[in-house]
Amino acid sequence: MNTDLLVSTLTHVVLLPPVCLLLGAAAGLLIGRRRRRAGRVLTGVSLALLLVLFTNAGARLLMHPLERMTQPLDPARIEGAGAIVVLAAGRLEHAPEYGGKDIPDLTALARLRYGAHLQHRTGLPLLVTGGQGSADGTHEPKARTMARALREDFRTPVEWVEDASSTTAENAAFSARMLNARGVRRILLVTNAMHMARAERVFARSGLQVIPAPTMFYGAGPLMALDFVPSASALQKSYYASYELAGLAWYRLREAIGSN
Repeated sequence: MNTDLLVSTLTHVVLLPPVCLLLGAAAGLLIGRRRRRAGRVLTGVSLALLLVLFTNAGARLLMHPLERMTQPLDPARIEGAGAIVVLAAGRLEHAPEYGGKDIPDLTALARLRYGAHLQHRTGLPLLVTGGQGSADGTHEPKARTMARALREDFRTPVEWVEDASSTTAENAAFSARMLNARGVRRILLVTNAMHMARAERVFARSGLQVIPAPTMFYGAGPLMALDFVPSASALQKSYYASYELAGLAWYRLREAIGSN
């Protein structure tokens, strides 16, 4: 397992809410056996933060810094682009209504929809990137699932399918290799707004000129009363925003270490 994938896995399992906060609450209970006040504070703070992140209002505290790092695509910037690159997201496995095939999840569909919109608007060739197929062939790489959805459901041609990558950094490196072979240097990069800062960073590092084309801005619009009511969907947003913030911190740490 490469370093980026290992860090990603550990981050998913241990360092993000709700697990990290539940671990904090459990640690508080253990500490409370000997240091009651400190234990109560740790448990109380952990559970309070968990409650906040269960609300859309709390999730916005994490989403806003990420989404403010990017802007919706300015049509004036499209000129000079040579391709559209759409990053893979998740998938639903063995969908019975599609004959047991894997299909893109809601996040992947949002990226595909915007990628298809841009392709129809510009006529630019399109690349989808994302691997993690199974060795036994039970699951195809995500890029192939996405390419099939684009062709069959969005009537959108796909020029390149990069299906070997496991991380965003590999998405960038492997896609750049394919695009450079065709003389493409400037791209429209499609992913959701919270992911764009990290994705743009690694694609630019791969030597490509990146025009961000973000979609799925969760933090737009005024707060409503229901945004302060706990919900599972709010915790999911908090989790994803936490993951992206951790990913950016990891990239910056590696760059700082590499520059010394």
